Amino acid sequence: MSYFLITRSSLYSFLFTIPLFFIYEIGILFLSSDDIIVVRNGADFLMRTLLESFGIYGLYGLGAIFIIGFIIVYVIFLKDKSKKEVRADYLFIMLFESIFWALVLYFLLFKFMLVLMNPIGKTIIQQVTLAVGAGIYEEFLFRVMLIAGLTGIISFVFLWEDKTTKAAALVIAAGLFSSFHFMGEYGDYFSMELFLLRFFAGIVLGILYFARGFGITAYTHSIYDLIVLIQLTIRTSI
Repeated sequence: MSYFLITRSSLYSFLFTIPLFFIYEIGILFLSSDDIIVVRNGADFLMRTLLESFGIYGLYGLGAIFIIGFIIVYVIFLKDKSKKEVRADYLFIMLFESIFWALVLYFLLFKFMLVLMNPIGKTIIQQVTLAVGAGIYEEFLFRVMLIAGLTGIISFVFLWEDKTTKAAALVIAAGLFSSFHFMGEYGDYFSMELFLLRFFAGIVLGILYFARGFGITAYTHSIYDLIVLIQLTIRTSI
């Protein structure tokens, strides 16, 4: 199978995002207990709140579920005799591909210097932690979970063709993704311009998710945020 087909698989996405997951969780460990509540990525916080409704408490319950998910996907892969061994070189190529797509997104939004995450962190470590968390948790929530859920609901209710259903789910998810950044105590003040910019970014990331899978989309989101963070840091220090 070709690189583009293989690297869209769940296995490669999970393996590829493991470093992002650990960087984010380790970054959280180095923060004070007061900062953890503030700096936790919004999508991360929302998913943890949902888990609490099912009786799963604690800051690291969601992280444990992610690790279990990684293990399950890998075990399924090992038991599938039709699969070939994981190619490490493909994972490195995926990183460079993610950088490419992040640069594409950056130049599309260059004039606006838009950070997709809410910039609530006070220090560079906090900002970097948030950028990494935005990639893995926001993409998992708004692309993987939400698009899948919306696709199922729209297909059941309207009985549309598969492409139309996915397109509608992508647009709705992008709208919710943009709206999400204005919610809560640490959300941005609403402006139509900022909403439309994040909506456009959500459309681009949604298309990338359908074309290249969760892993590359998560890295693209994180790398984009890091690029903008570097630019903003340089500008404020001058």
